[in-house]
Amino acid sequence: MEQQPIRPTWSRQIEFTLAGIGCAVGLGNVWRFPYLCYRSGGGAFLVPYLLMLVVLGVPLLYMELIVGQYTRRGPVHALANVCPLLKGVGIASVAISFIMCTYYNLVITWALYYLFSSFQSPLPWQNCNNTWNTQNCTSHDVTNSSYSSTASQEFFKYKMLQQTGGVDEAGLIRWELFLILLLAWIIIYFCIFKGVKSTGKVVYFTALFPYIILIALLINNVQLPGALDGITFFIVPDWNMLLSVEVWVNAAAQIFNSIGIGFGSLLAMSSYNSFNNNVLKDTLTIAIINSLTSLLAGFVIFSAFGYMSHLQGIPISDLAVDGPGLVFVVYPQAFSNMPVSQLWAVMFFFMLLCLGLDSEFAMVEVMVTSLMDEFYHKLIRFFKRKELFVLAVCGAAAILGIPCVLQVGIYVFQLMDHYTAIVSIMFLAFFEVIAICWCYGVTRLSDNLEEMTGKRANLFFRVCWLIVAPVLVGVILVFSIIQFKPARYEDYVFPPWAQGVGWLIAMGSIIWIPLGAVHTLWVLPGSFIQKLKLSITPGTLDGKSNMAYYERGGRDANTGLAVISSDIHLTEKPPLQTNL
Repeated sequence: MEQQPIRPTWSRQIEFTLAGIGCAVGLGNVWRFPYLCYRSGGGAFLVPYLLMLVVLGVPLLYMELIVGQYTRRGPVHALANVCPLLKGVGIASVAISFIMCTYYNLVITWALYYLFSSFQSPLPWQNCNNTWNTQNCTSHDVTNSSYSSTASQEFFKYKMLQQTGGVDEAGLIRWELFLILLLAWIIIYFCIFKGVKSTGKVVYFTALFPYIILIALLINNVQLPGALDGITFFIVPDWNMLLSVEVWVNAAAQIFNSIGIGFGSLLAMSSYNSFNNNVLKDTLTIAIINSLTSLLAGFVIFSAFGYMSHLQGIPISDLAVDGPGLVFVVYPQAFSNMPVSQLWAVMFFFMLLCLGLDSEFAMVEVMVTSLMDEFYHKLIRFFKRKELFVLAVCGAAAILGIPCVLQVGIYVFQLMDHYTAIVSIMFLAFFEVIAICWCYGVTRLSDNLEEMTGKRANLFFRVCWLIVAPVLVGVILVFSIIQFKPARYEDYVFPPWAQGVGWLIAMGSIIWIPLGAVHTLWVLPGSFIQKLKLSITPGTLDGKSNMAYYERGGRDANTGLAVISSDIHLTEKPPLQTNL
């Protein structure tokens, strides 16, 4: 068989660590974590949050990085080798990443729109003397009145979005947003078109620069009157909230979504690591910096909230909102009252751009890696160069993102985000944990780690993988189902047909799990019991140790699965039959 080229690796290991930090640290750290803290007892929320980080976040991230680095494959092939019965989990993670990258880029588009608008003086959301403002507009920022809207709210709704009254009215395409969406995809393409070699260089900037801006914003904000009240509101604990189950579920879900367990992004990126890389060091670095960033963002956001509360004479509780409203409505209001408002606005929205970009890199990389793993020769024969294939993926995602830049776009965004980031991901995460921790087994996972680094996983990680993580993820999944609420945007509740479309979007990723199981049982030989036993036996689809194949590349004779030869020479180590 014609050999595939040697799988590329990161030029320097620090590039993977930075890419991992960039993937994990995203817009959710800025708009979701501070809101959850506020709603869940302030500083008391940090207790379940940090506990979930230790027993859920770190062990599961460690697990994903081990599997990715050992198999040197994307999530599809990695999961197919780990547990053939649940190979659909790998396909589902690729599907969910692709669905998310189509609408997540809308937030980058908004950030670019606000960034360009921030070069005006005065800022366009600073007063009500604009053509798009209504009679109800007030520049006094009275956010708790039902009869008025702030200049910042009206800029977001009537200038940028020009939103319709509901999902039933599609409206016209917003050409400004459409062109900026194309610009966002062009930026992303030129950052990732060379694979890890180009992404590895870009993340030096996109992963590190947001911290410079966050620290600068914090230094500025804490000097403002009322800032201390906001910070106090953020960190003073309400211990009674710890008795609420919802607070604990929210903490676990935030760790899960923030680090990105189940999305396949970090697993795909770790497949480009050198075989003997110290996975634990990367795991701890990514997880700890991700959580510290959330805390830093909390101080930045709530010090600004305290300042606004001081100016407006209204409680901070009337300011705190979730999601896009926090960074595109409430925070811009704070800028308009700060000295040198244009400078802080430009810095803030440029930071949002950086935070969004490296998370978007990771989502697109999952799709590219998985398709190149499976259809390398066909894709190269058709596209001639990998760069053109990456262009095709970006182009397809850009076309699918067009509904988000119609006037109905905010409703499309909210619907897709609700049914993808909340509904689908918990199912994926649960079955991924079952596939790796139980079907593949903790012993095999430790064996693989020992083969790579010379050390087995310690008792803490083995207990977390075997008992704590599966139980906790199962509990979160059950509570997510019990507490499920239909999608809504502000006071607008989506009609039943739109909820149905949302469930179809969710099924676009979840459906691959049962389909993959049915296909595996169909192709394996023997009676149903024999098929079932084989389907939970690692490497059944390949029949032999994958590392033996990595030595010589090519494809498996039985299944035709592509196997990429490794640039790590392991000829001295006999392959284990229990390897991935």
